[in-house]
Amino acid sequence: MQIFTESKLTQVQNLFLEKKNFVITAHKSPDGDSIGSSVALYHYLKKKKINVTICHPDPHPYFLDWMKGTETIINYEQTPDAVKAKLEEADVIFCLDFNTLNRIGGMSKVVENSKAEKIMIDHHLHPSDEFDINFSDPASCSTAQLIADFILCMNDEQLLDENIGEAIYTGIMTDTGSFRFSSVTSHTHEVIALLMKYGVKPYKIHEAVFDTNTLDKLRLRSYAINEKLEIIPDSQTAIISLTQAELKKYNYVKGDTEGLVNVGLSINGIKRSIFLKEDGIIKISFRSKGENNPVNVMAATHFEGGGHANASGGKWNGTLAEAIQKIKNVLPEYD
Repeated sequence: MQIFTESKLTQVQNLFLEKKNFVITAHKSPDGDSIGSSVALYHYLKKKKINVTICHPDPHPYFLDWMKGTETIINYEQTPDAVKAKLEEADVIFCLDFNTLNRIGGMSKVVENSKAEKIMIDHHLHPSDEFDINFSDPASCSTAQLIADFILCMNDEQLLDENIGEAIYTGIMTDTGSFRFSSVTSHTHEVIALLMKYGVKPYKIHEAVFDTNTLDKLRLRSYAINEKLEIIPDSQTAIISLTQAELKKYNYVKGDTEGLVNVGLSINGIKRSIFLKEDGIIKISFRSKGENNPVNVMAATHFEGGGHANASGGKWNGTLAEAIQKIKNVLPEYD
């Protein structure tokens, strides 16, 4: 791949030979791609006989616990001293699935002040210059796919196995809406075919991720769809919102609203879906269909966010009602 140039790969190869302690980190509020890419890289580096630890800003959703390697992850929210110690002794820090250090929350200053070599592997737009080695490809469907490409470009296909493959598959599957987004290419399916050659069973991963719902999660999602889904016909937009009290009522845990924004997008005639969740601040997820309906500009312009053209995030520091009204006010700008 074009981003994995010979000169950069040689730099990485030299770091593998010369450096001792490696850390893998990813963005705050981890999803399937950040966890999958982290775990895949972890298993790969272990096979290279490299001392490596995964340090994340906060815990991952429970429905990813099945993935081998997740049990080794330490996170800053629960064990800040342990994470600081690992980061301070690190010689190399892999930064996965984020393009600027402010995406890793309270860990950002520790990483920023570290003298370790920082290697970014990511697929988001507009990467910062905070990294020593930058592997950035916004055209890639996921960071997990880039991890597969990285391993192959390092001429290490023989190190692929079921653990690495399952993690990569999970990252690709979750970041592409189960292969339904426009970011999926023939290359994506070539990677999947290769992973299956090394033991990955797609049905097993789909069951592990999507068929482990709790009753509370299903009731929360049913309530959100039945009671909190609003359609803005003129803008062909669906809005779903949940307050802190509503989340508490249904015993919300991290991961219970994962993918809920896509429900609105599945409605016939809807081209844009927005999900808002009251969680300290108002967290907002934006999704859209088609090349002519980007949501990243709206997220960046009005909600301190950004991301991909059809999948972005943002936030609002006021009330939930204010955030919803703001969305309704600006929607006509993007019709």
